[in-house]
Amino acid sequence: MTLTEKESTLLKDLKDQENLCAEKYERAAESAVDGQLKGLFTALAANEREHLKTLSEIECCTPPAPSCEEKPLPRFTQTYTISDSPDKTQDCFLCTDMLTAEKHASSLYDTCIFEFGDEAARKCLNHIQKEEQEHGKMVYDYMKANNMY
Repeated sequence: MTLTEKESTLLKDLKDQENLCAEKYERAAESAVDGQLKGLFTALAANEREHLKTLSEIECCTPPAPSCEEKPLPRFTQTYTISDSPDKTQDCFLCTDMLTAEKHASSLYDTCIFEFGDEAARKCLNHIQKEEQEHGKMVYDYMKANNMY
């Protein structure tokens, strides 16, 4: 598979986005107050790093076969009560920021999937996009369980 100039540029954009998301999740994990949220952000940062690795493989013209196993989404027990506290406000800000980042990443993948000519690359990108949507769902579920959404 030989990438077109446009595909190479799009891959660079995707890699930049994945790196940014990974760094944001790592920083959010350090800043989060709730242990469940720290754990969630840490796991999602690792998954974003895997996405970055997959994109690098595509860039080297060897798209890996996507792993399509369904992973169960985590369940969150409520940590915060309905009342606001500085800790809840901090964690809510972090969640809102990361949910926005996931929405942007998913949108970027949506555009790129249509621009790639290679079927295997499109399947990989589509798989990553699905995982980005799952990340957003996990953050949303945490927010919902903690009366933040």
